[in-house]
Order: sequence, then C-alpha cells, then structure tokens
Amino acid sequence: MADGLHRERRALAIAVRELRVRKSLKQEEVCEASGLGRNYLTTLESGRTNPSFDAMVRVARGLGVSFAELARVYEERLEESGVPSTVA
Repeated sequence: MADGLHRERRALAIAVRELRVRKSLKQEEVCEASGLGRNYLTTLESGRTNPSFDAMVRVARGLGVSFAELARVYEERLEESGVPSTVA
C-alpha cells in the first residue's frame, strides 16, 4: 500500500476509535446501531480496510455523529500525521 494511503487509513482508524471512546461506546454498540459486523469495525479501527462511502455513513450514525464530524476528526488526524489535505 502506498505510504500516503496507509496514513490516510490510519487517520480514519484513529478518528473512528477516538469518537467511539469519546462517546463511551463499545464496538458492539456501534455495530448494533450501524448494522455493521464487529469484525468489520475491528478491521476499520485497525486501518486494514478501505471502507465504502455507505459504510462510513453507517459508522457515523452508529457513533451518533454526523458524517461531517467524522470527516472533521479524520482531517485533523491526517494533518497530525503530516499528510496534506487533498481538498484545496
């Protein structure tokens, strides 16, 4: 995997886990609310999957946040990792 893509997946993994922990949610609770399997969420939080847009919308709902909030935290973590944002 390209270095930048690895960092992007890692930033997303950190953002999802961070939001889950902030809300004091267990993986099982997010899975139940989102309709996604625990194995999927585990691979997402470890940065080992390339989620679809639909999956990310479902994850945001499962976390009880807007997609925009998830994207904001992702962008912050990406910036911290040294990967420039691709949005001009």
